[in-house]
Amino acid sequence: MSLSESSTISSRLAALAQRMGLLGRGSRQIFARASALRLPFKPLPAAVESICWHDGPQLQLLLNLPRGALSGPVQEDKAQAHSALTQVVEAQAQQLQAFDLRMIDGFACPVPAPGYACFEDYAASEHCKQVRIISYKDFVKTISQALPRFLAGEPIELRQANWRGSRTFWSGETQGESFAGAIAYARRRGLDVQLPANLVRYRLNEAGLDNLQSRYHVLAMPEAAWSDPGFMGLLLDNGIPYARLSLLKKAGTPEFLLLPKGHQDATALGEGLRLAGAPDVPGHLRQLGVPAESAS
Repeated sequence: MSLSESSTISSRLAALAQRMGLLGRGSRQIFARASALRLPFKPLPAAVESICWHDGPQLQLLLNLPRGALSGPVQEDKAQAHSALTQVVEAQAQQLQAFDLRMIDGFACPVPAPGYACFEDYAASEHCKQVRIISYKDFVKTISQALPRFLAGEPIELRQANWRGSRTFWSGETQGESFAGAIAYARRRGLDVQLPANLVRYRLNEAGLDNLQSRYHVLAMPEAAWSDPGFMGLLLDNGIPYARLSLLKKAGTPEFLLLPKGHQDATALGEGLRLAGAPDVPGHLRQLGVPAESAS
C-alpha cells in the first residue's frame, strides 16, 4: 500500500468516525485501529433444521444466566450487562391435557451423528438399526423404553423455541433411538397417540432485544481475539468498559463482547470492530426468532 493510499484510507476513516459522533481524537484513533484489525471473524450460524436441540443456539441459557457467567474488570459493568441479557429470552409453561406425539420432531438427547432433519431419516439410519417395529405391540414396547410410564398416561416433557421454528422437542435425555423410531412408526401408520404434556415455550423478546441493542454493541468475537495483542491493547490500555460472555464452552464457539454505547471509547471500539467484520449479535437474533413470530 502506497503512502497516498494509506493517507486516503485514514482520512476516510476519520470522516466516518466523525459522522458516527466520535469527535475526540482518542476515540477516532481507537475506531481507526479497531477497523484495521484482522481477526478470524466468522458469520454467526443460520437456523438449522435438525432433530437435535443441542444443534441450535442455546439461547434459553440467557433466561437464568448466572451472574458469574460474565467476565470483565468492573463488577457494575458486568451487572448491567447481565440485566440486559436476561431480558432477551422469556419462557411460558403450559400444561396440556392432550398432545399428539406425532407432532414431535426433535429431542434433547445428543444424536450420535449430525445432519438428521427428521425422525424418519434418523430412524432409518444405522444408528437406529436395533429398533424394529412391525406391530402395535412393538410400538408400545419401544416407546415405553423412552417413556417408562407411557401406558400409565404420565405427562411428557416438551419444549419449543421460536428460534427453532415450529419444531417441538422431547425433553428426554436418553433412548433417543427408541423414541425416534416409535414416533416415525406412529406417523407412518397414522396412529393417534396422545399424552398429557408439560410444554415450555421459549421465545426471543423483541422489547428485550431493543433494550440490549440500544444500550450495547454486542459483537461475536472469535476465541483468538482474547490472545490478540492488537485487540487486547485497545480494550485494556484505554480502560474501555466491557463484559464478556461465553454460552457454550467448546472450541471454536464465538463469545459475546458487550460494549456500552454510553461510553465514547467503547462505542469507537464497537463501531471499529463491526467495520473489521465482527458479527452483530442482536441483528442475528432478530433473524432467528422475531421475524418468524411476527409473520405467523
